[in-house]
Amino acid sequence: MESRQIILAGIGMGSKELITAEVRKLIEEADCLIGAERMLACAIKLRNSEEKCTRECTKYQEYRTEKIISYLQKHKEYKQIVILLSGDTGFYSGAKNLRNQLLEKLSLVEEKKIKILPGISSLSYLASKVGVSWEDAKILSLHGKDMNFVQTIHRHSKTFLLLGGKDTGRHFYETLLEYGLGDVQVHVGCQMSYEEEKILSGKLYEMKAEDFEGLCAVLVENPSYCKAAGMHLKDEEFLRGKVPMTKSEVRSVSVAELELTEDAIVYDIGAGTGSVSIEIARAGEQIRVYAIEKNPEGVKLIDQNRKKFRTDGVRIIEGFAPQALEELETPTHAFIGGSSGNLREIVQLLQRKNPDVRIVINAISLETVSEVMGLVDEGVLPDAEILQVSAARSKVLGRYHMMMGQNPVYIISAGGRKPGQV
Repeated sequence: MESRQIILAGIGMGSKELITAEVRKLIEEADCLIGAERMLACAIKLRNSEEKCTRECTKYQEYRTEKIISYLQKHKEYKQIVILLSGDTGFYSGAKNLRNQLLEKLSLVEEKKIKILPGISSLSYLASKVGVSWEDAKILSLHGKDMNFVQTIHRHSKTFLLLGGKDTGRHFYETLLEYGLGDVQVHVGCQMSYEEEKILSGKLYEMKAEDFEGLCAVLVENPSYCKAAGMHLKDEEFLRGKVPMTKSEVRSVSVAELELTEDAIVYDIGAGTGSVSIEIARAGEQIRVYAIEKNPEGVKLIDQNRKKFRTDGVRIIEGFAPQALEELETPTHAFIGGSSGNLREIVQLLQRKNPDVRIVINAISLETVSEVMGLVDEGVLPDAEILQVSAARSKVLGRYHMMMGQNPVYIISAGGRKPGQV
């Protein structure tokens, strides 16, 4: 009995000329082709152009994993099956998940019964078209995802992005302009490899939002990218107004005590000027920070500061805690710089949303310290660690330098998963 072979084949950009010789041969030999409409059309055109391609072949138009598996379960007569995937099977492709599901649902004990073949990716195609190397590019996909991208472009010389989905291109274009990145060099490719292919290059401010519509690939070059290695900033770099701000030394220790992870979702409660939010966001390009602030002047300053430092990972929430936290996504970490007398309620809400949330609290007044100690004694903040930070800075007075002390601050940290836990 002939054994069944399933091929997951990347067909590149979509034109038959860009399909690899190995994939072309397997398409010609297949007795069943499966793929989305565009992929199938490409494969059919290829088969029709090959005189030697005489084998009968069934075409099944489908891209959803569960439907493909159901079809193959019902049709065991097909032995040479090619499932067509766009671009490269290792580059933002559904190949990995599809392979795992096929192995599980079709009871394919031998992994060699499923073969994955690569194709030409949109990244390599666009880079070759505009004459730019891409081995040093940071790669992001905004297709159907809520991703930070401004900070990534700000901190890398090259960034490659896959756009797509409703209004994604317009959002990309308008956001970069809003954050003052209109001078970056942009290469945008749409409908690549097709007759209607459009590739544009130029400064972002020279382009229009319409240039980024549809399924596009974008390569951004930023020769003036930020090379700073550390996340910490000096107090004087922030726009402050009359809003209180956590001082640099306390900020550094507090952020360290948060024990952030690369995928952290952080609440900064009582965000003030946004100084803590911004340093948290700078710790990782995909960290999301919700800066919660009730003071309208503070809200305005947070927005100004996040644009100044190009930290689009900061989301501003105007309102009072804990009410303003109710509808936000589940936090992994929380910093409480101000609670307006609602500390207990805030902590309890955080722990309801995530029992393993890591909480760091700054306390200046003895009343707040007393309230925190009450929560520690009750077991609301188990295994809490308390650190007092006292700092002094020199100030020139005539011919002398005097050390001027800052207010001592208590930093209380509790919760979170311990190292090694899963």
